[in-house]
Amino acid sequence: MKRLICVCLLCLALAACGPAAVPPPVETTAPTTTANPYPPVTSPVDFNHNGVDDYTDILIGARQDAQNRPRYDASWFSGGYPPEDAGVCTDLVWRAFKEAGYDLKAMVDRDIKANTALYPRVEGRPDPNIDFRRTANLKIFFGRWAQSLTTDVTQVEQWQPGDIVTYGTWHSAIVSDVRNADGLPYILHNMGQPEREQDCLAAWEISGHFRFDASKIDPAMLIAFE
Repeated sequence: MKRLICVCLLCLALAACGPAAVPPPVETTAPTTTANPYPPVTSPVDFNHNGVDDYTDILIGARQDAQNRPRYDASWFSGGYPPEDAGVCTDLVWRAFKEAGYDLKAMVDRDIKANTALYPRVEGRPDPNIDFRRTANLKIFFGRWAQSLTTDVTQVEQWQPGDIVTYGTWHSAIVSDVRNADGLPYILHNMGQPEREQDCLAAWEISGHFRFDASKIDPAMLIAFE
């Protein structure tokens, strides 16, 4: 059943190629809490000085978006940001980073402007209104600035809350602190499905696994959300 649900979600994501495609509801199950024998990794950085480390903030922000369940809307928006009640998988990611104090859009836009050739998805024409909402661009950005980690899901202890995961160039998610009976974590993601914290980490081919450790990034690259 779980595999069937995840296959249905994949079909929805691939079908959402048009600018205003909205996937229909998908039947799924809520996550169950399982004892976690893998202590979460704590970020050495508290970028927004709120007393919570970055990785935990990213997790909290991703879960807030998942619980808010914005309608699936891949439209182009002037200024880039969709309304609070709308979004796609990448909107969950930048909203998660916003909770930690980072302006992911500004960081991605600046890197694309300075290194356009490294981002083939923009086709030589950067568009700040949409570039940060494309998984293909986020995958390159995190590959350049974040820690690149294993994509082997059998190394369950390497998958930590607040990590970023990409599937091909079509889907993005944040790793949850909830794990299944085998120790594999759930993901927080948006495909338009009713339940957005799911046991789907290994459902599709993983193209990237990243951890945003700001202590290892040039401070000039970090931009605060205002």
